[in-house]
Amino acid sequence: MSDLKKMYTTVVEDPFPSELVIRLGETELVFAKRTWTIDGEEKGLRYGENPDQPAALYAPAAGRLSLGGVEFRGPGDGLICAATEEHLLQSGKHPGKTNLTDVDNGVNILQYLTAKPAAVILKHNNPCGAAWSEAGLCAAFEAAFASDRIAAFGGAIVVNRTLDVATAEKINAVYFEVVAAPDYEPAALDILKSKKNLRIFKLPGLAQLDKLVGQPYLDLKSLADGGIVAQFSFRNRILAAADFLPAQATDKAGTTVVARTPTSQEAEDLLFAWAVEAGVTSNSVIFVKNGATVAIGTGEQDRVGVVELTIFKAKTKYADSLAFAAHKLSLYELTQKAAADPEAAASLADIKARTEATMGGLAGSVVVSDGFFPFRDGVDLCIGAGVTAIAQPGGSIRDTEVIAACNEATPQVAMVFTGQRSFRH
Repeated sequence: MSDLKKMYTTVVEDPFPSELVIRLGETELVFAKRTWTIDGEEKGLRYGENPDQPAALYAPAAGRLSLGGVEFRGPGDGLICAATEEHLLQSGKHPGKTNLTDVDNGVNILQYLTAKPAAVILKHNNPCGAAWSEAGLCAAFEAAFASDRIAAFGGAIVVNRTLDVATAEKINAVYFEVVAAPDYEPAALDILKSKKNLRIFKLPGLAQLDKLVGQPYLDLKSLADGGIVAQFSFRNRILAAADFLPAQATDKAGTTVVARTPTSQEAEDLLFAWAVEAGVTSNSVIFVKNGATVAIGTGEQDRVGVVELTIFKAKTKYADSLAFAAHKLSLYELTQKAAADPEAAASLADIKARTEATMGGLAGSVVVSDGFFPFRDGVDLCIGAGVTAIAQPGGSIRDTEVIAACNEATPQVAMVFTGQRSFRH
């Protein structure tokens, strides 16, 4: 067993060259391999997605792409790829590919959430919790963590404000692998450094993410046969509540249906949820309440299926949070104990009842969907869970049926269209 463990700590030999050059038409883009001097030794990425995959990180060094009159991000715009020893405040076991891509997706989400202190916790390149709060960074982190404390274990945290002592103490109470912030209070950094395996990144650009919004990067996807798909990166068109479109549609008979307009609180939560959606694998839905995710459904093959699974997830995580608050036991541990302990069994029954009464915390939440609802079944499930407002791209041939589901609800559920899809593969 000890030999098997070595695969996770061993640095894989890096055979990649120091420079990568890509030419698109007349434009030449030059990328320089990023390495760090750690413990007196020059090291690149620890390994790729798995311990037996060599990998390298390249940062834009020269050349800037412009296509169709749109200028892309390039040299000088770097965040995670621009990190030097100065920014790697503590290397822990020193970063691998998955650590960097988790932080990168946190950056991807936070670029749309600059108005308030915000925190995103990521695991396997999907957010498991996100929140923003006028009350400050610590409140945002606590709300993000409460969204899914189980999935957060061993995750990466990315924040958009200087990390303070209160937040550092909350972070240190749990096991995380990576923390990234624009800066750190000295005392907060001391607290975080007490966890020797924690990778700590200082990325000053996290405080200026609004400068990148609307400017795409060149998004390259490699195929299994060695081919490459090049695309403009996703650009979120919903940057303010006013950017949502009214949900209305006309059926074949000429009847037009129009959905209720969200309240200001619902619209703000939908705005937040759509920003988080930019970093979630499709098909997905996200439930949000009071500026924090309640449940995130990721990567399912059908729209109604992801809603069903996300509602189930919400109930499980909510019940777990109640069990942990009452007994310092996970839901699984409390269930085991309840099999032989009448008092634990009574507590478990109460927790299950409270969970059903609030639909796992979904009652009063809003939901966004990265693609349109092809049928009203997914919407009916959301309404049954207590959702009060929905945002979705629109454009289905059954939009009238989907809107009708909202209008038939008591109380009436709001709906808006985003006018764009947010798939992420």
